[in-house]
Amino acid sequence: MSTSAVEIQASTLAGYAEASRLRQVQDRDWVLDQVTGAPEVLVDLGSGIGQLLESALDRLPSLRLAVGLERSEHRIAEAGERLRRHGDRVALHRADLTSPPPLELGADVVTMTSVLHWLHPVEDRIADWVADRLNPDGRFLLTTYHPAADEHGLGGEDDIVRDALTALGVERDAVPGLFAQRRIVPIATRTRSTDGLDELLGRRLRTAAVLEREAVVTVGSAAQYEHFHAATFGDYYSRLVEPALGAAFFRAVGEAAWRRQQELGRVSSMPVRLWTLAPLG
Repeated sequence: MSTSAVEIQASTLAGYAEASRLRQVQDRDWVLDQVTGAPEVLVDLGSGIGQLLESALDRLPSLRLAVGLERSEHRIAEAGERLRRHGDRVALHRADLTSPPPLELGADVVTMTSVLHWLHPVEDRIADWVADRLNPDGRFLLTTYHPAADEHGLGGEDDIVRDALTALGVERDAVPGLFAQRRIVPIATRTRSTDGLDELLGRRLRTAAVLEREAVVTVGSAAQYEHFHAATFGDYYSRLVEPALGAAFFRAVGEAAWRRQQELGRVSSMPVRLWTLAPLG
């Protein structure tokens, strides 16, 4: 059995530069617009292919060090190429943020965009890590997405995946049980409520400001969303089907998203919150 191009893309998280234009690019600019003063050290958690770090280095001449922590070796390699022109102003570390590394540094700015839900249920570890490394006047700039969840804890991307699975022959009512059977935690479950996050973050950090907007995703074709899903979520959801159905699954996700685009004028819409957090005291 041969592996399709989109399955290879999902396994390597390739194509993120193009995929990020649908949603994450807006977060990047929104976050960096909140940076004030002349920070010298910035850390990006879940730095991906280095797009936020690149923008920060270009926008903030005061930065002497931009640090990226990223789990994917493929994304780290792409980031290294992207940021090569900045020389020793950049330090990239391969790291699992559910067990963040003991780096010794003092940060003026820490950023994390659309990553926190992947750390569920141990988000407190990264909050502690950040609190221990922020300088007294430092700021943690964090974005969190908040899809509406149903009684099974499914929502957002989970809904598109549910439509895809149904198209592949899974009974709609059986989808929540399939998530549980395959030990796939729905994204809408991974995303804590704003009150829950306020309580969790407030143990070590103070909320200095909050901004909110609606994140709307639109696409021009089923194939565009198919590749967005593969680049963004990798093989996380495709584990819900047997390996032989991998290519069909990604195709069905793209088709489900395209049906929503045609019917609703968008694929999805959900609130996104930008937190500006400061050290306690």
